[in-house]
Amino acid sequence: MSVIIARGSAAAAILIVSAQGALADLSAQDVWADWKAYLTSTGYTVSGTESISGSTLTVSDVAMVMPIPEEDSTGTVNFPEIQFVENGDGTVNVLLPKEFPMGFDFSADGESFSGKLIYAHDGSPMTVTGDAESMSYDYSSSKVTMTLDGLTADGEAVPADIAKAQITLHDVATRTDMKIAGARRYEQSLTASSFNYDMGFNDPESNGSGSFKGALQGLRFAGTSTVPTGLEGPDMAALLEAGFAFDGTFTFAGGNGAVSGVDGSESFAMESNSQGGSIAVAMDKQQLTYDVSQINTNVNISGSEIPFPLALSMAETGFKLMMPLAKSNEEQDFALGVTLRDFAVPDMLWGMVDPTGQLPHDPATVVLELVGKGKVLFDLFDPEAMEAVETGDEQPGELNALTVKQLQVSAAGAELTGTGDFTFNNEDLVSFDGMPAPSGEANLKLTGANTLIDKLIQMGLMSDSDAMGARMMMGMLAVPGDGDDTLTSKIEISEDGQIHANGQRIK
Repeated sequence: MSVIIARGSAAAAILIVSAQGALADLSAQDVWADWKAYLTSTGYTVSGTESISGSTLTVSDVAMVMPIPEEDSTGTVNFPEIQFVENGDGTVNVLLPKEFPMGFDFSADGESFSGKLIYAHDGSPMTVTGDAESMSYDYSSSKVTMTLDGLTADGEAVPADIAKAQITLHDVATRTDMKIAGARRYEQSLTASSFNYDMGFNDPESNGSGSFKGALQGLRFAGTSTVPTGLEGPDMAALLEAGFAFDGTFTFAGGNGAVSGVDGSESFAMESNSQGGSIAVAMDKQQLTYDVSQINTNVNISGSEIPFPLALSMAETGFKLMMPLAKSNEEQDFALGVTLRDFAVPDMLWGMVDPTGQLPHDPATVVLELVGKGKVLFDLFDPEAMEAVETGDEQPGELNALTVKQLQVSAAGAELTGTGDFTFNNEDLVSFDGMPAPSGEANLKLTGANTLIDKLIQMGLMSDSDAMGARMMMGMLAVPGDGDDTLTSKIEISEDGQIHANGQRIK
C-alpha cells in the first residue's frame, strides 16, 4: 500500500504542475485546445464537458488519464471545473475555484488506490498575454495549500488518522514565457516567501507511526525546458530522442525540518536547520546533471538505539553528478563531486575516544572532485537491457579516463591532499586482476600523520607493531616534503603495468 500511496502522490503533484504550466493562449477556446494538445503530446488523455456563456468557456468534469506502461496500469486525476475568460483586451484569464477537490485513481498489480486533494488559493486568475506562437502568463496568490482528504485502498476507506499530508506556499508568484514552434520551449520562474509541509502516518497493525514536518524560506526557481510534440505516449526514451530537455535551479534562503518515527518500542527523531542552499538539475538526451549544496547545516539526532543525543554541524555540504545517458561507442564526459566541509561532532562523542583531549577536535573536511570519460554500452531506459546488465549478460560501459581534480581529507590534525590523471586500457583486463589497466600519475601530500600515529599509540588506540607497519608503508610510498611532519608521493603507472613511487619501482 505504501508503494501505491507514493506513486499516487507523485503523479498527482506532476499533474498539478502540468495543469498550471500549460494553459496559455489568447482566446478561451484556443486556450483549452492548446492545453489538451500539450497534455496529449506528453501521454495524457484529456476529456471534459464544455459550455460557453458570453466570453467564458467552462470545462467541467475534467479527467486526465495517464498510462503507466512499466506497471501495466493507468492513473486518473479529476478536476471539477476550470474557466477560461476572455478579458476583451487580447488577454485570457484562467480561473480555478478558491477551493476544490482534485480526485486521483491508480491501479497496478491487482491493487487499486484512490483519493482526493483539496486545492485552495486566494482565487487569483492566471493571466495570459502574447500571440499564438509566443505566450506569457503570470500567476500570483497570497497562499496556496494542498491537503490530502480521503483515501481508498482496494475499495475500502482508509481511516483519516492513518495518513495526512499538507503543503502550503505563501506569497507565490510565477511567470512562464512559452514559444511554440515544432516543440514547446518554456522559460519559467517562481518565488515564494515560504514553503511548509506536514506529513505523517500511523500503522495500527505494527503500532508504528511517522511524522515529517518542515519549512523552507525565500524560495526561488528559474529554469528552461523543451517539450516535443507529436508523440503517442510518455516513453522517456522517445521523449529524450525527440528533444525533451530541462535545466533549472531552485534556491532557498533557509530551512528547517523534523523527522520522527516509532516502531513498537523503538523510536527515532531528527531535527535539522540550515542557512540556505540550492538544487540544480539538467537533463537532455546526452546527459543528466545534479548539483546540490547547503550551507551552515545543524542536525540533532536522538532515538532509543542511540545512547545520547547527537548534535552535528556542517559548514558546507554538496553533491555533484554528471552522467551520460545515451548509448554510444564514443567517449562521453562524466563527473562526480562530494563536499563535506567543517563537519563537527559534539565533545561528548569525542570524549568516548579521546577522554584526555590529546587529539585536535577541529572539524573534519572531505572534498572529492572527479571528472572523466567513458562509454555507455546499453540503453538506460530499456528494461530488458537493464535486466541484462543486472544479471551480468551485458556490459554496462567502459571507463576510459579519470582525473582527480581535488582530494582533501582532514581530521584529528592530519590532512591528505592530492590530484591525479589516468587513462584506462579496456583491452587489458589481466594486469590488474580484471580491472582495465590504468596508466598515469597521482601526486599526494600528507601532513601530520606521524604526530597522529604517536598520539594514537599514547591513547592505546594503536599498537607499536601496527604503527611500525604504517610507517614502513609511508616510507615506501612517500618522501619527506617541505615543513615538519610532511610527506609527498608521486605514484606513476606506466602503460606496461609498472608502478613507480617517487621514481622507485614497486611493481
